[in-house]
Amino acid sequence: MGFIHLYTGDGEGKSITAFGLALRAIGHGYKVIIIQFMKGRKDIGEYKIRKRLAPNYEIHQFGRREFIDLKNPDPIDYILARRALRFAKKAIKKKPRLLILDEINLAVSIGLIELKDVLELLSNIPKPTTVVLTGRNAPKELIERADLVTEMCEIKHPWRRGIQARKGIEY
Repeated sequence: MGFIHLYTGDGEGKSITAFGLALRAIGHGYKVIIIQFMKGRKDIGEYKIRKRLAPNYEIHQFGRREFIDLKNPDPIDYILARRALRFAKKAIKKKPRLLILDEINLAVSIGLIELKDVLELLSNIPKPTTVVLTGRNAPKELIERADLVTEMCEIKHPWRRGIQARKGIEY
């Protein structure tokens, strides 16, 4: 059975940590598949690099360009998240060395996808594969299921001083 890494918390660095693992795996010649839940922006660095890192790097987005209202998601947000989960079930059968499910924790916590469906996916991880789950508000069941759990805690952030997200750093 493969491994599960989970990155959660209110601090920045969950996705960045996952992409660092992706870079490390690609450096060793391994296949990486990234599935982004609730993200649809094509101008972010991790999406723009896809052609240069192919064929070992795949990234697939299942979200709108706009941010989701976490308290009142749009009906399309549910549809896209369920598509992402179906895609993940197919992707895991390819036995990538690394499968990153970016923002899946948050997708579960706000009810876009069912926890039981994610747990079912995690019960079928092939031996060579490590699955990475990112996103704040990770349900306790996913934390318990993971082999490695890291919580990112915000202590200080530039946006609190009015500094906008910077190209190449925050996106």
